Amino acid sequence: MMLKVENLNVYYGAIHALKGINFHLEEGEIIALIGANGAGKSTTLNTISGLLRATPGKVTFQTEDISQTPPQEIVKKGIIQVPEGRKIFARMTVMENLEMGAYTQPDKVKFKENLESVYSRFPRLKERQKQLGGTLSGGEQQMLAMARGMMSNPHLLLLDEPSMGLAPILVEQIFEIIQSINEQGVSILLVEQNAHMALSIADRGYVLETGKTVLEGPGIELLHNPLVQEAYLGG
Repeated sequence: MMLKVENLNVYYGAIHALKGINFHLEEGEIIALIGANGAGKSTTLNTISGLLRATPGKVTFQTEDISQTPPQEIVKKGIIQVPEGRKIFARMTVMENLEMGAYTQPDKVKFKENLESVYSRFPRLKERQKQLGGTLSGGEQQMLAMARGMMSNPHLLLLDEPSMGLAPILVEQIFEIIQSINEQGVSILLVEQNAHMALSIADRGYVLETGKTVLEGPGIELLHNPLVQEAYLGG
């Protein structure tokens, strides 16, 4: 088991955002968290990556309790989050964004290998390596955000709404890239409002409602679950 989340509770002041969430992720899996806005999906990712603290709750990564570990140390352990809204460095070039993603990688040979790997997966970024991040299209910015995350050799990639705001043809392309990253051995925890696409590629999924896990199961089973279809797939 790569990741185990136990009794995760998170508060924003008096607001109880997560109410005892439990789930796990095996090495090599794609796990999807789906649910409406405000269900607690992004809060869950932010807690795993150390940006929020569980009170109470426990996050275990590769047998180590990381519940109180600072975010920068969690990154060094191989957990990388690609945030909602991409949040690239708009005034930096594509190359500079990628260099920022590799700040934990001091080995210049490994950096070059990672860069070549990223450019082979995202050839459009290679074409635009000297272009400012803020001038890229929405799809290109999402590719850059994912590529920046891959520059640090993650073991676990936390993807927060990767398809948000993208045209349907780009959504398909992004999900194909997610699958190819997973096939190269990177485990993925995917938060996504496009439930159909997320469950189509997920080994397993969890449905969150108002800070609680209400359904779980294999992705394909949830995809055909009448309750999920009615709530998230338009019937």
